[in-house]
Amino acid sequence: MTLPPSRQPGSYRVAVVCLGNICRSPMADVVLSARLADAGLDDRVTVTSSGTGDWHVGNPMDRRAAATLTEAGYDATRHRAQQWSGNDDADLVLTMDAQNLADVGGATDRVMAFRTFDPVEPGSDVPDPYYGGDSGFEEVLAMVERTAEFLVAALESQRPWGDQDS
Repeated sequence: MTLPPSRQPGSYRVAVVCLGNICRSPMADVVLSARLADAGLDDRVTVTSSGTGDWHVGNPMDRRAAATLTEAGYDATRHRAQQWSGNDDADLVLTMDAQNLADVGGATDRVMAFRTFDPVEPGSDVPDPYYGGDSGFEEVLAMVERTAEFLVAALESQRPWGDQDS
């Protein structure tokens, strides 16, 4: 998968989007940010998350999502839900499911499903665990971790921010 080029050379912005911005996209934001830091790319690549709905704006992530991340060794404390603005200038927008993709205007060269980068089920939806039990959050974390790993590898190899020597 070829990543779209940076809108501003030297940096790259990834936005992850779900419905309420309290479960899936914040989990993806936290995991992807941690993986980028581990790879030494956090000075070039930033991640944000938002939701297409406004129900949870300003709230922390769902307690079950936070607990799942914390148990896995991630910091889930800084997140506050925000709504997708529709005019995001991200270099790459990754949606959690087909409805989120439709809600942000559909697929383009800069907008695609998060799991486009999933080596197990490329392009599949990340299921919404909100109305289920803890196991749904663990399933989402597993999907997010393996997908983030492959996305970071693509960022490392392609360096879409244009600085090939860093």
